[in-house]
Amino acid sequence: MIKFLFDRDTWQEVFDSFSKNKLRSILTMVGVWWGILLLIGLLGSAKGLENSFNRLFGSFATNSVFVWGQSTSKPFQGFQEGRRVNLSLTDAKKVEENVEGIEFLVPRNQNQATVVRNFLSSSFSINGDYPLLDQVQKKNLIHGRFINQNDIDHNKKVVVISEEAYKQLFEKDEMPIGEYIEINKINFMVIGMFENGNVNMGPTSDMHIPFTTFQQIYNQGDQIGWMMITGKPDYNIKQIEEDAKLLLKNLNGIHPKDQRAFGSFNLGSEFAKVTGFLTGMQFLTWFVGIATLIAGVFAIGNILLITVKERTKEIGVRRALGATPFEIKRQIVVEAVFLTIVAGLFGIITGGWILILLDHLFGQGEDAAIVNASVSISVVFIALVILVVLGTLIGLIPAFKATSIKPIEALREE
Repeated sequence: MIKFLFDRDTWQEVFDSFSKNKLRSILTMVGVWWGILLLIGLLGSAKGLENSFNRLFGSFATNSVFVWGQSTSKPFQGFQEGRRVNLSLTDAKKVEENVEGIEFLVPRNQNQATVVRNFLSSSFSINGDYPLLDQVQKKNLIHGRFINQNDIDHNKKVVVISEEAYKQLFEKDEMPIGEYIEINKINFMVIGMFENGNVNMGPTSDMHIPFTTFQQIYNQGDQIGWMMITGKPDYNIKQIEEDAKLLLKNLNGIHPKDQRAFGSFNLGSEFAKVTGFLTGMQFLTWFVGIATLIAGVFAIGNILLITVKERTKEIGVRRALGATPFEIKRQIVVEAVFLTIVAGLFGIITGGWILILLDHLFGQGEDAAIVNASVSISVVFIALVILVVLGTLIGLIPAFKATSIKPIEALREE
């Protein structure tokens, strides 16, 4: 078989067959070309959307839920409805100790403040945070560092600022680290600067100061604004959310069926919805692409059936001169596989051009909708294998048709 593939006469016969019906062969190959183009283009686009989504949420521990206090909607244990619910550090500690599956729990606080530096001033959100925040909501630091435990223990007046805050308070190319800014008429030393995030979960984060310092300057005592809970990989974040809310209701004397007392945003559930959509989109892409490929390959089979009909006399002569049925079948199958692979390679190349164009049009900048639209080498290889298999199978139909004709009948054919 290998010798046959490298035989000059084999390929001369393939090209002769192709050149006799150029237009018909090209139009037939279009179906395979279009199928592989769709497969590469749609898979690459789906990958680009996935990359965009991952970049958008890449700094977050996605198996997370945010919980905050609101107001009650049911009277309970002598309390009237409409009571304001305030979370506390004690609540956070109880949740962390008693709810199964929690990996991290980060209490957080926030307030708006006027920030002044020299003659420049603006209003920013000031967040009181622990060093743990940098593990569950990674800050891409440009300069300096994030808050550490020493800052917490000593109530240090230090601040980590966003890139946007830097632009409003500092001159271009000025180094902010070690400089002081005034927050609510209290001087804070800048220890770090981070990139603006692609997405904000909950309140925006312009500046971060040590949690203990925040509690002190805003006289918060034991109260917190909200808590960010991250679940362990093997645990259902939806169940963790429900368990945490039920425990918080018990701790704060709230009716177990009160749905308004605590607000929450389950990032894990939302992330699962999007990943499910992307998985479904990839499955649909494979289905549509392969279905189109099969349609195109069947078209090649049909054209080869017509070719076999036209070459009936030629086949009869070859059979009369001693060509075996296997040799006839082999030649027809090679022609089918050749047409299929050539059309597929053109589809892969044009599909790659389309992905390059998509990346150029929609993949640039921070708000890019499609990031690095591409397909892996393994996907291209699988597509080629599918083409070879389909081409071989479809080539067998006209091959059997060709060998079913008796030589004497073929020679009589006009």
